Amino acid sequence: MQGLSVANAFVILLLAGCAAMTGDQTAIYRTHEGPGPTAEELKHDPKNTDKVLTYGMGYHQNRYSTLKEINKQTVKRLVPVWNVSLNSGYGEQGQPLVYNGIMYVTDAEYTVAIDIETGKQLWRTPVEFDSATPRVVCCGVSNKGPALYEGKLFRGTLDAFVVALEQKTGKQLWKEKAAEWKEGFSITGAPQIANGVLITGMSGAEFGTRLFLDGWDPDTGKHLWRRYTIPGPGEKGFETWPPGDASLRGGGSTWITGSYDPDLDLLFWGTGNAGPWNPATRPGDNLYTASVLALRPKTGEVVWHYQFTPNDMYDWDANWELILGDVAVDGHKHKVVMQLNRNGFLYVLERANGKLLSAKPYEKVNWATHVDMATGRPVESEISKKVRAGEKVELWPSQWGAKNWPHAAFNPETGLLYANTMHNMRHYKFVPVEYKVGQRYQGVENTPAPRQDDEAIGHVDAIEPMSAKQKWRAPVNDIPNYSAVLATAGGLLFTGKQTGEFLALDIDDGKTLWQFQTGSGINAQPITFTHRGRQYVAIQSGLGGVNQARMAGELKNVPRGGSVWAFALMRE
Repeated sequence: MQGLSVANAFVILLLAGCAAMTGDQTAIYRTHEGPGPTAEELKHDPKNTDKVLTYGMGYHQNRYSTLKEINKQTVKRLVPVWNVSLNSGYGEQGQPLVYNGIMYVTDAEYTVAIDIETGKQLWRTPVEFDSATPRVVCCGVSNKGPALYEGKLFRGTLDAFVVALEQKTGKQLWKEKAAEWKEGFSITGAPQIANGVLITGMSGAEFGTRLFLDGWDPDTGKHLWRRYTIPGPGEKGFETWPPGDASLRGGGSTWITGSYDPDLDLLFWGTGNAGPWNPATRPGDNLYTASVLALRPKTGEVVWHYQFTPNDMYDWDANWELILGDVAVDGHKHKVVMQLNRNGFLYVLERANGKLLSAKPYEKVNWATHVDMATGRPVESEISKKVRAGEKVELWPSQWGAKNWPHAAFNPETGLLYANTMHNMRHYKFVPVEYKVGQRYQGVENTPAPRQDDEAIGHVDAIEPMSAKQKWRAPVNDIPNYSAVLATAGGLLFTGKQTGEFLALDIDDGKTLWQFQTGSGINAQPITFTHRGRQYVAIQSGLGGVNQARMAGELKNVPRGGSVWAFALMRE
């Protein structure tokens, strides 16, 4: 699409960038001295378009921008301004942050600071971990981004450490061990700063682990609190586990970053699947797996919870993003938390107390008939009864989910959610399982099921929250999209394909208005911001993650190699 003009413009802009880089680069740091961002800046992140300070482009994780210089009419002039190699072959899933003209980018191997004006790398700090780590941890060698606060950058590492770097130089300030990677623990998610506390999640539910959230002092690295997602003896919810050690192997990962409401002082964090997937050894609801927890960030106290899938047996992670918004319910606006759950239902909950307002399927579902609005519980179908009896079934959605981790966007103007979804089934059957330290603890046989050749797996959907009905659905291809969605007031949605295309879609019908082929597959999270009055869009590119393994045949010709791209409109 307009390949010649884009290529010519890229050369022109790169030459202009090189000319700009001949100046005194030390001036960059002189203009960015002083600690920041502050708690107030984090709270008001979406209001300052020169900055992207939080995961999800705001505590509400709407992934929505009011910027509209790049719009349906002008997007044809969108061209690369610069591209920076990240020197990693593992894959890119991160969301960059932007503060005072500098972009901060992470992946599993590096943390990098880039001057937005020129694309010049300002510093690069490597992450050191044992070479055996990638063979143990799940699922894919990745990192989803940093957090910024008062002059420091925070990140997790594949071998389960939490690290603080000096924003200005990349120098390590402190490093604290959260767990032992040899037992299956890892940190792939981005940290969150809420009410002055640094909060990190943890991966590892496939390894017979008991997962948790941690609170840290961002200044010193002091461990402030730990909230296990599987209750212990004497704690509320422990009665939902059987006697014995099943709860010690119960799962409940926390590897996607939570959202935060500063007015309520509530942190909303999703929890992962129960372990093992075969539930024979763990009768009961198995709290707090496959749930949302509303917590006090200062203490980790659970104020309320809602469990999406009691006694989860399908890998129904509820880690996915928890989007905060205002939604009309019976003619009145409610402050809600929304999730396009992996299990195929779209949930809308009251933000203050967790009351269920809506739970309807947004994709094909056969494991449950519906969600009972009186009890909040899914009503299992004959399919689920057959699975529990040991039979093999065709499961909709597949254990990949109706939507996986790539984040949706919420546009408060249209009132719609926009998401990369999956239309896919798998054959599913339980098999015996035995716990061994550092090995997968699942207990299922999960194999491909036949489907029609013309039936796409990957789609981009526009979905109404309360009804879960699609306003439109745009088929993508047989390879599920593993990129987040960004919505803008310019009438656009930005997302990417595993085959490398960065896309701008029409927000009204999902039609592709613009695309650019990056150097590798896109599994990451686009952002948009302004610099010196000009709107930019940025994305990390680099094939990796669990879907690269699932779709190895279809993606065999996609090159590896991580980089970050910045785009802006070509001058008229």
